[in-house]
Amino acid sequence: TLLLAEGKQTLYLLPEIALTTQLTQRLQAVFGNRLGIYHSGINDNERAEIWLKMLSPQPYEIIIGARSSLFLPFQRLGLVIVDEEHESSYKQQDPAPRYHARDVAVMLAFISGAKTLLGSATPSMESYYNTQTGKYGLVTLGVRFNGSLMPEIAIENTRELRRRKKMKTVLSPKTIELIHSALEECEQVILFRNRRGFSPMITCNQCEWTPKCSRCDVSLTYHKSNKQLVCHYCNSTYPVPNQCPSCHQDSLVPMGQGTEQLEEEVTQLFPACRVARMDMDTTRGKERYEQIIEDFQQQKIQILVGTQMLSKGLDFDHVKVVGVVSADSLLNYPDFRSHERGFQMMTQAAGRAGRKKTPGTVVIQSSDPENPIYSYVKTNDYMGFFHAQLKERSLFHYPPFYRLIRVVCKHRDRTKVEKAASDYAELIKRSLQGRVLGPNKPVVDRVQLQYIREILLKLENGLSPQKIRDILKNAEEKLRQETDLRQVTLYYDVDPL
Repeated sequence: TLLLAEGKQTLYLLPEIALTTQLTQRLQAVFGNRLGIYHSGINDNERAEIWLKMLSPQPYEIIIGARSSLFLPFQRLGLVIVDEEHESSYKQQDPAPRYHARDVAVMLAFISGAKTLLGSATPSMESYYNTQTGKYGLVTLGVRFNGSLMPEIAIENTRELRRRKKMKTVLSPKTIELIHSALEECEQVILFRNRRGFSPMITCNQCEWTPKCSRCDVSLTYHKSNKQLVCHYCNSTYPVPNQCPSCHQDSLVPMGQGTEQLEEEVTQLFPACRVARMDMDTTRGKERYEQIIEDFQQQKIQILVGTQMLSKGLDFDHVKVVGVVSADSLLNYPDFRSHERGFQMMTQAAGRAGRKKTPGTVVIQSSDPENPIYSYVKTNDYMGFFHAQLKERSLFHYPPFYRLIRVVCKHRDRTKVEKAASDYAELIKRSLQGRVLGPNKPVVDRVQLQYIREILLKLENGLSPQKIRDILKNAEEKLRQETDLRQVTLYYDVDPL
């Protein structure tokens, strides 16, 4: 309000379009038509209208938007707020330009002479490290807003329950009991499973054949509602075969669970309740986001099943129980950030429970309850988690102590891409030596008919960015001198996520 009185503008960044709905309703009640909304969900006419308004003598004073709103023509920017600053959705991966909206926001504010406010209950390792070294200031909130009580967090050992034959469905008996109790009290439930589709794959239980995408080196996800197999890398769709193409037996079965299967099982367990699903498949348009959120707010939906978009800052009054299904899948991913992301997602998901005076309950279902991450989540011990991760990052030369650059080579010819990656790595190793790792095959090494090889650079924070840029540029120029390798796509991802 003070900035508005001075004639300054405010940019309020959010990681997901879904979050703009709730926040817009609340801010419009206060600021009315001084507020503009900008994200990829709006059409070209609305986009042009907002752009022209920002160039006019009476521009919007507050803009709420996703990362693309950073590039609007602000005239008198005074404050940039980055909500849920830890979210990986702020990183633009493809297509170029590849940038992190949080870092661009900090630089935009610096250029404009504005203030920056980063908000998160689970800050990224890099941002929190900056507060510890004095680069950023730090303000902590010791209690939840409006005196809300912290939820009780329970860890359910699903491996032991399965051994004792007590797991009849995807949900543990305790989770089912808590859901029953919440529904009897006219409260609501959120169930979180970070994998969309009915099941991650189908397989033949006779010969173990698994369908794969013809364009990508990845298994297809089974979507039961559409009766399709979908590649989540290139969005190609395939019909579900009636029998195994390899052994010609009627022995195809779904493996694993996604949000679609969870929704189906919950509907069978609680037939009297309205169950809805919120993931990329059910929220293709802006209106679908808004409709699901509005229906849940008005208690037309009793149980909401969804992926990580449910864990991001949504505020519902009547959520009594939050269940995190297959929590181990958040942690068992070949990435040095997997524990950080898992901790953030579980803590954020837990934050949806008991937002008002009555404390909620969070049930985390895990086959490995002894994992130390769960003790940090259960006690809400961010500092303990931060220091444990910091030791590992320092030991293995990862951010925030080192910067990473991922060099990606792509081509339809596997031989050419392997030669290009190998030659390029040799060229930069002459200057950067042991800082160069690879070339390596990524987990999925072919996407949209293009073979992929990656080289990773681990660079100390003190190294000159200009010098590194010159080394990489010179190496690429030398590589392009070889006629066969000129068509190989080469790109750089600085600070990859």
